Amino acid sequence: MTTQINDTRKAELLSTEVEHIDITKFDARPIVEAMGKMSFTSRDLGRATGIYNQMLDDPDCTVCLVIAGSTSAGGCMDLYAELVRSGMVDVIVATGATIVDMDFFEGLGHKHYQALEIPDDDTLRSLYIDRIYDTYIDEEALQNVDHTIFEIAETLAPKPYSSRAFIREMGKYLVEHGKKDNSLVKLAYEHDVPIFCPAFVDSSAGFGLVKHQVDAAKAGKPYLVLDAIADFRELTQIKIEAGTTGLLMIGGGVPKNFIQDTVVCAEILGHEDVAVHKYAVQITVADVRDGACSSSTLQEAASWGKVNTGIEQMVFAEAGSVMPLLASDAWHRHQDRMREPKRWARLFADT
Repeated sequence: MTTQINDTRKAELLSTEVEHIDITKFDARPIVEAMGKMSFTSRDLGRATGIYNQMLDDPDCTVCLVIAGSTSAGGCMDLYAELVRSGMVDVIVATGATIVDMDFFEGLGHKHYQALEIPDDDTLRSLYIDRIYDTYIDEEALQNVDHTIFEIAETLAPKPYSSRAFIREMGKYLVEHGKKDNSLVKLAYEHDVPIFCPAFVDSSAGFGLVKHQVDAAKAGKPYLVLDAIADFRELTQIKIEAGTTGLLMIGGGVPKNFIQDTVVCAEILGHEDVAVHKYAVQITVADVRDGACSSSTLQEAASWGKVNTGIEQMVFAEAGSVMPLLASDAWHRHQDRMREPKRWARLFADT
């Protein structure tokens, strides 16, 4: 770093770690059942939880966890990891920030912090503190992620990789060098749950991979590339093989559209018998009136031939406030059941 940083002031601001909620420590079934008998968002959450439980009870259903936004940094990181550990998720589609800047970041031993006060953001910049609403990230620690991604890339053969294939290498790295057992990336690697990030380089992975390519090019050497088409092809292949699928979506954006589009892509490939996603839940605060993908309702998705209108539920709420209830309810209902893991990662030759 070339700028002198006030280490004392920085330590004051980064003094209270975000504590990720543990859904195994409390049983949300009674409150979710009670909320289901209420109205408004409470009833929506009750129905959404019921639909997620239907996915888990359906032996043919492949459950797809779709994550956009910053809930991982805000305290839901261990929640998502527990869903993988407990066999309650088969496929993950997420933003690069969720996977790299948040989960892989903590897998390397770094932390997110509660902002007990929010000074001028120019002050935060001078201290190399990044802010997500009321959550802080140490930029110097985040740069360690950039360099670790670069180091992983340097060890791999210079060829095209889907984001799934590269993230699998990240999981392998955490098994060998990680400092947190409860990492989504690590657990997904161990449980053969594929992770797709359709906009992977929109994260710290991008900085490390750009450095990898620039350094290789300067040295006249070949370098690896990310194949976004392979992402779409592989995820569509899972949809074709899976048949029955259910979506648990937090936020919207690219991950939401990407997983839904697999139905259309399968039809383009001649698989006209591939069913729309049978079950779907979306938790979002996005406003439906602007026509954006993030806010488009699941009913709207049916017009595109992507989602079944019969078993779907929108929940208009901040996901960090309702996901712990939904996930705890489902975990306590299914912890003693033997749900057969799908292990879709084994579909690909690099596993």
